[in-house]
Amino acid sequence: MAAHGATVLGCEGAALTEAERAFFRAADPWGFILFKRNIEDPAQLRRLTSDLREAVGRDAVVMIDQEGGRVARLRPPHWRAWPDPRAQIDAVGPERAARAMWLRYRLMAHEMRAVGIDCDCAPVADLRGPDTHPFLDYRCYGDTVETVVEIAGAVAQALLSGGVLPVMKHLPGHGRANADTHHDLPEVTAAPEVLEATDFATFRALNTLPMAMSAHVIFPAWDQTRPATQSPEMIRVMREVIGFGGLLLTDDLSMEALSGTIADRARFAVEAGCDIALHCNGVLAEMEAVAEVSGRLSPQGAVRAEAALAARQIPDPIDIRALEAELEGLMTGPGNV
Repeated sequence: MAAHGATVLGCEGAALTEAERAFFRAADPWGFILFKRNIEDPAQLRRLTSDLREAVGRDAVVMIDQEGGRVARLRPPHWRAWPDPRAQIDAVGPERAARAMWLRYRLMAHEMRAVGIDCDCAPVADLRGPDTHPFLDYRCYGDTVETVVEIAGAVAQALLSGGVLPVMKHLPGHGRANADTHHDLPEVTAAPEVLEATDFATFRALNTLPMAMSAHVIFPAWDQTRPATQSPEMIRVMREVIGFGGLLLTDDLSMEALSGTIADRARFAVEAGCDIALHCNGVLAEMEAVAEVSGRLSPQGAVRAEAALAARQIPDPIDIRALEAELEGLMTGPGNV
């Protein structure tokens, strides 16, 4: 079993530079992630995803953060426009929400696969609450465990049906955090028994999904100084209390919830037990530092990575027009205004 680099990395622009090609060939990251800066049109994007895989000499995972709405890298005029997740869920109502979200993400998966993308940073399984920060609130699927599990499960199954690996986020639960981790490091002070019955419970019900992303959030009941991404005790909670056995990625190491150099951020995360260091901004010098300290996948990480790849399938056949018509009917049918 090959032990690839314990990283998922970005690139700077819409085409690979020779320096990036050489670096990727040597560092052999497990996968890649794309952002708006990398995307111009479908033909360009197909070339880029092909070139990324050619650089490492294998069918590496290429992922994107495509939730729809404000968190979307694939946008019109070349790709569909979507409302924010919660706006769509509210529009169709609770009885039809899971089906509508399945349709939404199955159509998204079709668009992703057409340009060589086979992994999406979704579903969001965080439980919405009164303290949920606005940067996350509109992305949450509900405020009860049952609702979130049903809809997040539908999202994951839609992606898998379309040949796209889902990355569940943000373990062990981001919903109670009242700060934006792009800028600040929040603390969640709820008691362990409360978290285990609520925020952690959504992830426990979905713990057989192949991949998940950690939260840059401190849970002082377990670790008073380190965010979950860099906390051995919180990663133990993810593995043993929540029971997640899949491949664990960090959230983006460039986010300012984390402190220290980019190398320190990666080192502490991998040493704590994250399988993959996720670095998104495409700055070559930073990627070199992350790759150096992250090293290769651990033996356990390599097993989890192979299991994740085994979940990547050829898309099930679908009738695109029929799915579009069904979703439109759900969005505009009786009871919607």
